[in-house]
Amino acid sequence: MQYIIITFIVFFALRLVSLSFSIRNEKLLLKKGGVQYGKLNSLLLTLAHIAYYFSALYEAHVKAVDFNSTSIIGVGVMTFAYAMLFYVIYKLRDIWTVKLYIVPNQRIERSFLFRTVRHPNYFLNIMPELIGVALLCNAWTTLCVGFPLYLCLLVVRIRQEESAMRELFNK
Repeated sequence: MQYIIITFIVFFALRLVSLSFSIRNEKLLLKKGGVQYGKLNSLLLTLAHIAYYFSALYEAHVKAVDFNSTSIIGVGVMTFAYAMLFYVIYKLRDIWTVKLYIVPNQRIERSFLFRTVRHPNYFLNIMPELIGVALLCNAWTTLCVGFPLYLCLLVVRIRQEESAMRELFNK
């Protein structure tokens, strides 16, 4: 269990680093006249993310799970997910946040990844991250119950984002 906790803390700390970028960018976007969309959904996604992480850790604790081959696969999946997170942050730079903001004259990222994968932050970071943390912790209940619930919120977010972007381009 000790290695699961240490690994969990490392990845959770990386998530907090990404939040620091988000907070900084949010302030800049607001100064540029940014408008937030889906405020309630952003809050629910944040709460669901935290609940999912700690549910997986709690499940590992209750089951007294030791770091095993499934945990190693989870670390690999999470490593991929976090590499994608920081690549997306790198590419979007000042417009990346965990919330949904649109600024006047917003630039659109048109690099290979963004042309190839629609919503790479969701499909290459968030979803693999959640699967990875469940595998790390061998948290099958969290994966089978929490993941579909989280996906419902994520579908709402994707629809909100696409609607906001359509509004931006149809002006």
